[in-house]
Amino acid sequence: MEAIMELPARDDEGYLVDPADWSEEVAEALAQRESIELTDAHWDVIRFMRDFYQERQVIPDVRFVIWHLAEHLGAESRNRIFELFPYGYVKQACKIAGMRRPRGWSTG
Repeated sequence: MEAIMELPARDDEGYLVDPADWSEEVAEALAQRESIELTDAHWDVIRFMRDFYQERQVIPDVRFVIWHLAEHLGAESRNRIFELFPYGYVKQACKIAGMRRPRGWSTG
């Protein structure tokens, strides 16, 4: 039986309190809780989000992630983010990438 990882401090909605506590192992554990099996495409999005956050100290708006995907996969990939994270960018992608919950954003 696989041991369940002890996660860093999270808020009431399951987002990390401190994005610096994130690691790939934390992402795997958070994804498992969201019933998402992380693929290379998921990791591409997550790493883009982490890099964007590290460079700017702000959570990337979903449009930046959509542009990133379009650059790598072509314009037809516009809705790919919602295929990868079916319950929404904020609810799943931001959470798994270790972002704080974006205040004032919808749960989409």
